[in-house]
Amino acid sequence: MAFYELRQYPIHPGKMDEWVAYMEEVIIPFQVSQGMVITGSYRSEDDATYVWTRRFEDDAECEALYEKVYKSDAWVNEISKSIPEMIERSGINVLRMVATPKSVVQ
Repeated sequence: MAFYELRQYPIHPGKMDEWVAYMEEVIIPFQVSQGMVITGSYRSEDDATYVWTRRFEDDAECEALYEKVYKSDAWVNEISKSIPEMIERSGINVLRMVATPKSVVQ
């Protein structure tokens, strides 16, 4: 069954613009090139939290894409190295969601 991930990241003070640029210019294009389906990207009005959503067809696809993205040389040796200076990793929250029957995202 298809599901979504809603991912919430606390952003270090003054780093939101830099984080959004990194997401939109590096992380999202890389993940999409590996097969991830990114369905939304948002910033809170107070610039304290960044939120994004991804869609997976099932657990098997999720596991395969996690492996492909997060264990890749590009992610491990390049992309991930800049992340800790912009977000507070210990505060990351990931929520798996399933659309309701009448949701427009079905």
